[in-house]
Amino acid sequence: MSAARAVDRGAPPPLERWNPPDCGEIDMRIGRDGTWFYAGTPINRPAMVRLFASVLKREGERYVLVTPVEKVGIRVEDAPFIAVDMASDKIGDEVRLVFRTNLDDLVICDHEHPLRFETDGANGGLRPYIYVRRDLWARLTPALALDLAACGEVREVEGEAMFGVASAGAFFPIVPAAALDVS
Repeated sequence: MSAARAVDRGAPPPLERWNPPDCGEIDMRIGRDGTWFYAGTPINRPAMVRLFASVLKREGERYVLVTPVEKVGIRVEDAPFIAVDMASDKIGDEVRLVFRTNLDDLVICDHEHPLRFETDGANGGLRPYIYVRRDLWARLTPALALDLAACGEVREVEGEAMFGVASAGAFFPIVPAAALDVS
C-alpha cells in the first residue's frame, strides 16, 4: 500500500514493517513554529506536509522520513508538531482533554499520549508537550499552555502535593504545589 493511499484512508503508513536503506540526510527541516522547509524554502502545500508527517518517525535523537524504498534524516528545531487547540470532554466524572495539532491530528491526552513538561532555559518557565505517535511530540502554543494550566489541580503523588492536569484517568504532574504558594 502506498503512503499516499494510507493517508487518504486515515490509516497511518506501516513504517514498522518497512526496513529501507538509510540514504543519509536531506535539506529538510521543521522550524520551531511548525513550518516545514525544503532547501530553505517553506513547503506551502498542506497536503504535502501532511504526507511527509505521516512517514516521519524518531530514531534515537534523529528524525527520519521512511518510505518502503529509502530512509532520510531531517532536522527538527524543537518538536515536529504544534498543539494549537484543546477541547475538554466530560464523561461521567472523568475529564478527557483532546488536542488538535497544526496538521489536524487529534490526540486524546491519556496514558498512551502523555503530557511532558520541559524547563524553558530562556525564561525559566515550562514548555508543555503532548505525545502524538512514533516518539513524536507536539509543543503546546503559549496560549494553549495557559489554557492547560487553567485546567490544573492539586493531587498527592508519591506523598507530595503536586499541581498537574488530569485527563482520561491519568494525572500529569507539572510542579510541586508548594512552588505555587505565594506568601
